[in-house]
Amino acid sequence: MKLAEKLKEKCLRGREITAEEALCLFEEGTENPFAVMAQASEIRERFRGKEINLCAIVNAKSGRCSEDCAFCAQSAHYRTGAPVFPLKKAEEIAKEAKEALKAGAEMFGIVTSGKKLRREKEWQEVCRAIELVSRIGLKPCASLGIIEKRRARQLKEAGLFRYHHNLETARSFFPQICTTHSYEEDVETIEIAKDAGLSVCAGGIIGLGEGISHRIELALTLRELKVDSVPLNFLNPIKGTPLYRRDLLPPLEILLTISIFRFLLPDKDLRLCGGTEKNLRQLLPLAIVAGANAVMTGNYLTTEGRNPALDHELIRDLGLRATREFQRPCQCEEVVENKGRIS
Repeated sequence: MKLAEKLKEKCLRGREITAEEALCLFEEGTENPFAVMAQASEIRERFRGKEINLCAIVNAKSGRCSEDCAFCAQSAHYRTGAPVFPLKKAEEIAKEAKEALKAGAEMFGIVTSGKKLRREKEWQEVCRAIELVSRIGLKPCASLGIIEKRRARQLKEAGLFRYHHNLETARSFFPQICTTHSYEEDVETIEIAKDAGLSVCAGGIIGLGEGISHRIELALTLRELKVDSVPLNFLNPIKGTPLYRRDLLPPLEILLTISIFRFLLPDKDLRLCGGTEKNLRQLLPLAIVAGANAVMTGNYLTTEGRNPALDHELIRDLGLRATREFQRPCQCEEVVENKGRIS
């Protein structure tokens, strides 16, 4: 029995894959990535079924971030031309949430720049936005940086479903990406959110210059933290940031990486997020085959994403179904036909 099939059977029996096994699987997969992807697809279907869930986000506060994350367009340390604006009003956030609902999103994330929200007025506005998003019929999520216990409880009381806080990369590689806060602060935020009874979404960015051993280390950390959803972003080099000149990873390496994450995190949501289209190009649909079961639809924070109509078309073409239907059929049909974008 080949290693991929052997490890698939191990996953299906509920046993965990080790770092050493994952590394061997990656090495085997470099010779035949499609064989590993096929086994990962079976694991996805066993644990997550044939449904693909979609989420959407709003850039609710942009720019002037004090952190020096080497990939980030919103860092005040770099000149990138990214938009800069204060926290949006709750009603404006709710308006964008309504569009996300029409686009078939199940969850809607409120994302703010900066290490943390510091002003009480901002916290009150975010909590009001959470209540409005919940009334619309979406599961409200938030990514507000590092939080304290009392803030996590406040978010839970306001009706927040899920807190998002990326680790970005492996602990051992993190100092090469960010120097203005520690990895432990990020881990503590995840633990605080979990202790408050919130679902937790945490993942990272692939293609920062890390190796496969770092990606495996990240996946194992997320497994240890028992997060619910793992967003997988892929570096979209932004002019003005230290990583602007970094080459994109080969699409097959990205697909194989997604499969490794599925082997290591068999029962978690693996969510395709920023940079997916730019990195995978024509191989984008294979990301689902490789093990992903969730998609961030629409635009990202400072870069354009895919039209939701095309995401729904992709899901249908793979013989799968979205957890929530697209509610703009006329516009959907027009966009799919023309392969255009909704402005």
